[in-house]
Amino acid sequence: MTLMGLVTNFNGLLAARMALGIAEGGLFPGVTFYITLWYRRHECGLRMALFFSAATLAGAFGGLLARGIAEMDGIGGKPGWAWIFILEGLLTLVVAFIAYWAINDYPATAKFLSAEEKTEVERRLKEDRTHLADEYDTKYFWAALKDWKIYVHMLITIGIYTPLYSISLFLPTIVRNMHYTNEKSQLMTVPPYVAACIMTIGCGYLADRQQQRGIYMLGCCAVAIIGFTMLIATENPHIQYAGTFFAACGIYPAVPMGVAWNGNNIGGSTKRAVGIAMHVGFGNLGGVLAAFSYRATDAPRYFSGHGLLIGTITMSGCLTAFMTFYLRRENKRRDELMASQGMTLATYTDEQKDAERERGDDATVSFFPSTFFPLR
Repeated sequence: MTLMGLVTNFNGLLAARMALGIAEGGLFPGVTFYITLWYRRHECGLRMALFFSAATLAGAFGGLLARGIAEMDGIGGKPGWAWIFILEGLLTLVVAFIAYWAINDYPATAKFLSAEEKTEVERRLKEDRTHLADEYDTKYFWAALKDWKIYVHMLITIGIYTPLYSISLFLPTIVRNMHYTNEKSQLMTVPPYVAACIMTIGCGYLADRQQQRGIYMLGCCAVAIIGFTMLIATENPHIQYAGTFFAACGIYPAVPMGVAWNGNNIGGSTKRAVGIAMHVGFGNLGGVLAAFSYRATDAPRYFSGHGLLIGTITMSGCLTAFMTFYLRRENKRRDELMASQGMTLATYTDEQKDAERERGDDATVSFFPSTFFPLR
């Protein structure tokens, strides 16, 4: 990021940006997987929402920072946009240095936990995920690649990430074409991001509390479609601006909720790590689509851009409805299977659990609905 502000030609900019993408690619799936190592499944959604809410705050404060740092234009012979990259990149280096020493890898190796606290954290996690395998083995990698449910989540994700990146890239452009100046359009992007931050945390909290994911995902898709419909349907700048609130408040909460939903239903650490990486990695390809969603030739109404995003969100909504229906039916089937065998979790022995530990989310008991966070 820092070097992007120091380059002197377009080729250098592309090289620096590629290096940034390579380094940044593992961050979101890595942090998401890291959260699953510390919290039970019905506790992960809020933590992931809190983490991702930083992206909405970055969008809010990014507009303010960009407006302020741009006033440094000419200092040191650098244009204002270059100083945005340089200063924000240097700040990231400072945070990274602190994080290296402040963040502990696993509960078992955490220096800030006492021996009793380590035991309790590991007990809670084991109780949540029964005896599922946590060790690394390539067979779990292949199990993730062969799981059709992960591919459905990948399609849901690209349908959400495309408008996510579009908003991140083009919200100032969209607002500016509502007949506002460049400076004012930067400032007017702040309120939608603040609203999206509140919505992201609120949805994460409620989804965890009610132990639901699919229904909230559907609600988020509906809100986002309303927002983009308001943008495409009228020339009234007030209605269009209100539409940006709906769009942001629908899209941003769906991102951490979707990865929590997918991660919650993948059994075993290695398979879950690969599944989350597939989920986020494929979703990031939405950035390729987003780069071409709002073309200058379509200004000021951007019919094709708004229409594209309505289409991708609709796809995600339909697939979310399918997964919600399927997982609820699978929950019921597994519950009835246990009941037909006259078994409950209390009568399921450790030996029986160990016998299924390598089956991941296909294990009969691993997602027993009346006790664990259900597949829904």
